[in-house]
Amino acid sequence: MANRLTAPAPLWRVDDWAREWAVEEVFGIEPELLNDDRLGRALDAIAPHLTELTDSFGARAIGEFGIDVSTCHWDMTSMSLYGAYPADDQDEDYPRIKHGHPKDRRYDLKQIQTGLAVTGDGGIPLLSRVIDGGAAEISQSTHVMNALRTIACPKKFLLVADSKLVSYRNVTALIKARTDFIAPAPASTVDDAVYAALDLDAASVVDYTPARDENTPADRRETYRVLEDTHVLSGPRKRDPQVEVRRILVHSTGNAKGQQRARDKRLAKARDELDKLQRGAGGRYYNTAQKIAARTGVIAKTRRVTGCLHTEITTDDTGRPALDWHFDQDVLQAEAAVDGWYALLTTLTPEQADAAEVLRRHKGQQGTVERRYSDFKGPLAVTPVFVQDNKRVAALVAVICLALLVFCLIERQVRRALGGDQKMSGLYPGNQMVRPTGRMILYHLSGLRLRVGHATDPPTIVISRGVQLHLLDLLGLEPTHPRWPET
Repeated sequence: MANRLTAPAPLWRVDDWAREWAVEEVFGIEPELLNDDRLGRALDAIAPHLTELTDSFGARAIGEFGIDVSTCHWDMTSMSLYGAYPADDQDEDYPRIKHGHPKDRRYDLKQIQTGLAVTGDGGIPLLSRVIDGGAAEISQSTHVMNALRTIACPKKFLLVADSKLVSYRNVTALIKARTDFIAPAPASTVDDAVYAALDLDAASVVDYTPARDENTPADRRETYRVLEDTHVLSGPRKRDPQVEVRRILVHSTGNAKGQQRARDKRLAKARDELDKLQRGAGGRYYNTAQKIAARTGVIAKTRRVTGCLHTEITTDDTGRPALDWHFDQDVLQAEAAVDGWYALLTTLTPEQADAAEVLRRHKGQQGTVERRYSDFKGPLAVTPVFVQDNKRVAALVAVICLALLVFCLIERQVRRALGGDQKMSGLYPGNQMVRPTGRMILYHLSGLRLRVGHATDPPTIVISRGVQLHLLDLLGLEPTHPRWPET
């Protein structure tokens, strides 16, 4: 964990890192002992206890740091791995490395997945799971909910997740367990006609400003409006009772502009290709109606304009084909009418949270769990993974998840100590006031140096910049004492 926080790298030549980072002075471990074999055996030793370790760390963090668990955000991500990882060589008792649906679109590589449950308070990843590379995300939600209930007990919590949470089985399990949730409705469950029929003027404006718009003039900020109705979920069997939940219909001006730009871009590319095809009709390459029709179909599918494209292929007396085409404006207007709309499903009652509050609580998903995955893959560098079997891969990913927990606790501690707007200067050139991130805190603290002492002269920590002293003070650490783990 210390290695991942200070100099993340594959498990190779860790002894060199240990010499440079005063591991012997701080932890009492000789660097020569940290060879590849020993670290591999350590992963083997902790692998049978991953759930026990990660859950106990999360529960301890709640008690030690007073973390508010009333809202938890759950999401999964994938890590693509290089290597064959034959199925016969993998341990069936641990998550398997296999092909799945990778987030990075590397379908040629096998993957392992991980899931994080992150608190709304400070974005602390209290629960982590290493998951089979081919597992469906929708099947993990019930297990996560039960594990979170155990960690958070006796407190109740709100589970915020993405659309993969929404299934009849998951929703009924959450309702039975009396665990509230917020999740986007899958696109396939809400017809575009529902959005097209909505009256935007009747929607209530939400008092919410995204973090990216904090310094943007008010008239240029993204705005949100909400309406409310109900959504019915039907079970896979006819005898299954229907489940009714609240549906919050949200309109985002930012989403609307983005969808309009994307559509304009698709139409422009399709228009250029169709014009080129029209000019080339009857020529060397497109000398038959069948070839023109085939090419038209490819353009329509590639540029996703099948619904609005109308074509007519004719031939003259000599058999030479010609193409005429146009976009159906009524279809385009119908598409534009639903721009910016999406739906959130929740079991929160109106007394617990009105429609605007449901949206505000959901918006924390991107600001918490997504940012932690950025830390997971960025400063902590979960990949590349240079271990050969799935048992050790699972253990290593779990260790990195625990390092992420410490990383986030450091960030939370500094921000809480700052108070107010949680901003400080000295982290970036120019001394602008910014919120400290875990990455920048550890970057500045990495400049600390240990001066080794002797029997009558104890070792001391050499501080070269004022920001280092400030950060140590915010963390409540004694800057002259090198053996921090003991204090």
